[in-house]
Amino acid sequence: MTIKTRMLGGWNRYINPEAALFDREKCGKWMIFCQGPDFAQQICRAAVADGAVAESKWRSDMKSVACVFYVNGDDRAAHKRVIRFFLEHDLIPKTKNGRLYNISFKFDCQTRANEYGEAFHPKITLADFLDLETGAWKD
Repeated sequence: MTIKTRMLGGWNRYINPEAALFDREKCGKWMIFCQGPDFAQQICRAAVADGAVAESKWRSDMKSVACVFYVNGDDRAAHKRVIRFFLEHDLIPKTKNGRLYNISFKFDCQTRANEYGEAFHPKITLADFLDLETGAWKD
């Protein structure tokens, strides 16, 4: 698989040819925060190379490192692939009791509409796929 690497707007991107299949109205992202740019680079590249996603990117702002993983919002199999990748690499944060945080998927159209903070209301969350207490798949 050919993976293109490029930097755009401070983001380091990894893209395979399947990213051309994203639908502008359906595409969105799962975002995680991780420790250090070296890890972010490795995990974003691995997600694309392993076929978990067609595109990922990361950016560091000295306080944190954000990693973003793109899928079409209506592609349940794609959501499951990226969530499985997150679980395999222990990327989903947990509470003190070991419960998975209910991270959210955000559509790009929500980003374009400046839905941030209190204005952002997720339509898809991790709880739609996993039992947050046990980590078991819901379907």
